[in-house]
Amino acid sequence: MRVSGLNWQGLLEQLEQALPFTTADEQSLAYFKFPKRTVSLSLPLRMDDGHVKMFRGYRTVHSIARGPAMGGVRYKGGLSSHECEVLAAIMTLKNAVADLPLGGAKGGINVDPETLSAGELERLTRRYTSELIDLIGHQSDVLAPDVGTDEQIMAWMLDTHNENLGTTSSGMVVGKPVPLGGSLGTKGARGRGAAIVTMRVLEDRGESIENRSVVVHGYGDAGRSAAQYLAQRGARVIGVADSGGATYASSGLDLDALSAHREVSGSVAGFATALDPEEALALNADILILAYDHGSIYAGNAASIRAPLVIEASNRAVLPEAERYLKLQGVTVIPDLIASIGGVISNYLEWVQDASNFFWLEDEIYAALDKRVNAAVDEVMAFAREHGAPDLRTAAYAIALNKLHGASVLRGVYP
Repeated sequence: MRVSGLNWQGLLEQLEQALPFTTADEQSLAYFKFPKRTVSLSLPLRMDDGHVKMFRGYRTVHSIARGPAMGGVRYKGGLSSHECEVLAAIMTLKNAVADLPLGGAKGGINVDPETLSAGELERLTRRYTSELIDLIGHQSDVLAPDVGTDEQIMAWMLDTHNENLGTTSSGMVVGKPVPLGGSLGTKGARGRGAAIVTMRVLEDRGESIENRSVVVHGYGDAGRSAAQYLAQRGARVIGVADSGGATYASSGLDLDALSAHREVSGSVAGFATALDPEEALALNADILILAYDHGSIYAGNAASIRAPLVIEASNRAVLPEAERYLKLQGVTVIPDLIASIGGVISNYLEWVQDASNFFWLEDEIYAALDKRVNAAVDEVMAFAREHGAPDLRTAAYAIALNKLHGASVLRGVYP
């Protein structure tokens, strides 16, 4: 799947559009433009054959105005410090919209994890964590899984941190295995949240998910969870795509059979009618859920989108130039700040459980997650109506800027 780039300019232009709907000012926006810090790391790794190879790693903390930073660690070829900075800023906004006492962060390593052996992956992870040891922690910067990382990598990070500091603190990473202080219900939280937001937006329009056709672009934990949640409530999932290919069935895919096929083959490719992932984006469906990575819809493919409702279940999945075009075509984009909010809420709930050493049952997790997701999307929709915001992204940005402005004013400037 193609992933197009990010840039600060597009984000700042959208924030400028939201500024008239806020109590914030240009000074507040000036604070936002500059991440608190970005660290660039040189990471030597002894490969299995004995030679040493250098990798580049990054970690950006964008803001701690509302609390400790929290954000994902991605292992991805071509990763840059700029990408981390933009995504960290989006995490700051998203945590504010979710009304969580957290700031935003993002980081990772410029590496394709598929090119490393298990031993190399572990050694690189431990080196990355060690280099950040004085900057990360449950009250400073909390690491979370992202593209190319999973609960095993989070476990290695936790162990490295604990071994270096001689502690057993589990709250410096989230998305880790349950036996190490992880939370139940984490894997599918972002997808569950995206599905809940989709249904809530339809409900607000007086519509139902029943018999709606859905395409899911990005069939990892989030995409699969969203598809299953909506299918259980009457939707027809007619197409899905992952990095290996795509599949389509006009009457609706058998998701259980698809999961079994993917477990064996490693991809949805080869199941039902084969498609290219880009073709899946262009399917004639009622709802398109984007759960892959940033830039899935960009200027070059925006004209092919046929779904009237696009759910941005991954950060910045629709780039600004594409969103402007889609809006002119009457397409509604539900922005990442609410559509992917289930993931950050789940991470927050894990962090809270680690801090208290009191862990909840799965149904309690889901109840808390659902309540917070619904509260966030309801606030954004109500704000848009009350203030006449042109779209839900502008409303979400305005809410986030208001909360960040309030926190910054109360803190003042040191010294």
